[in-house]
Formats: sequence, C-alpha cells, structure tokens
Amino acid sequence: MNKPQIKGFIETSLCDWDGLIASVIFLPGCNFRCPFCQNGELIMDPESLPSISFDHISEYLKAQSSWIDGVVITGGEPTIWGGLSGLAGAIKDLGFAVKLDTNGTRPDEIAGLVDRGLVDFIAMDIKAPLDERYERAAGVPVDLDRIRRSIRTVLSLKGAHEFRTTLVPGFVGEEEVALMAEAIQGANRYALQRFVPDNSLDKALRQAVPCDDSFVSHLLEIAGKTVDNCIYRGKMSVGLS
Repeated sequence: MNKPQIKGFIETSLCDWDGLIASVIFLPGCNFRCPFCQNGELIMDPESLPSISFDHISEYLKAQSSWIDGVVITGGEPTIWGGLSGLAGAIKDLGFAVKLDTNGTRPDEIAGLVDRGLVDFIAMDIKAPLDERYERAAGVPVDLDRIRRSIRTVLSLKGAHEFRTTLVPGFVGEEEVALMAEAIQGANRYALQRFVPDNSLDKALRQAVPCDDSFVSHLLEIAGKTVDNCIYRGKMSVGLS
C-alpha cells in the first residue's frame, strides 16, 4: 500500500508520548495556516526538505524494538495523506503502537483509522472555541462540524487520547479555555501547551511574550472545572513543569 512522503524522523523522544519511549515521523503539508505554527518549512516548503525512506525507518525500529514503545505520526497534518493508513499499518505490522497527532479536520479518515485498529492513541489540537475565533487561529476557513465530529471520535477512545491547546497571547485567554474545555467535556486529558514564539509562521508573533506562570495556573484551574485531568506542557519557573 502507498505511503506518504516522510520529511522528518526523530529516533528517540521522551516527550512526544507521555510515559513511552517513542520515535517520531513527520509528514509534510497542512490544510491549516496557524499564525503560531512552529513548523513553517514543513508546511510551506516541504520540497526543500530531504525525504526519508520508510525502509530506513523500519530498519531502525526493528533494531531498537526492545526499547522503543511506539511511533508518533505527526506533521504537518497527517490525515491529508491518502497513504496514512498504509503507513500506520506498516508500523503496526512491525509490532509498535501508533500515536496520531491531528488537527481534527478529517473526521472520516480519523474514524477509519480507529475502526481498523491502526491507531492506539490520538492527540487532537483544539485551536480556539468552536465559533468564528477558530478561523483566526487556523489561518483559513474551518468547517466546525468536522472538528466536532473528530472530537466525538477521539472521545470514543476513552483513555487513549488527549486534547491540546497552545496558549498563544491574544488568541487564548480565560473565556477561550473555558469554552474549549466545555467542548471536550469527558476528555481523558487536556494539555495546555507553552507558546514558543521564535519560529512562528506569523513573524509578528515572534515578538509575543508567552503567558506567565500565574496566568497558566489560572487557566489550568479554569479548564479543570470541566476536564478532570488538565496538565501544562512547558517549563514553569515555580510550581509546575
């Protein structure tokens, strides 16, 4: 079965799948243009990056099978590729668990992977409340019904999922976090993520200052009123890490 081009590979990661040692595969391209995206080259100019053969990755995984727990497929947006199921199936055939990172815009593809048992964990980004603010965060028009359908599919995975929101100043505040938490009520985990301004697709955001510790703690309290398990990913000077 055909597989999509692979434009990046991290052999070993301790931070891309909580509790597991994982390898990470990066697929190119995305149907969003989030102004705070950190993977601009992968999104806007993937042909400038060398392709990595799945055979090379397969040989590495087989050689390290005694201690690599799973493989994360990320991007870009993996679900835009028709060969995604072939890639996930090939990884499963090697004996590894598969985690999918997605923006939730392709609910049928996500549901198909779930129904065929090709993914073991899904991490879905929630960019903004499910209203007109989503388009601003995504940088393109968004079919919010597709996002809602994907949320329902991800929630059906019970403990094998999480939702994630990057805390971008000017995009995400108290009201936004409360509404997003409400939209994913019943989630296994809601991860608020530190905004890293350095390589933002929108150059103006490269000067933005990430949320301070006290505000992050406040946002976690707000999200925690709706989702039991809320965490922060990013270094904090005190209290949380």
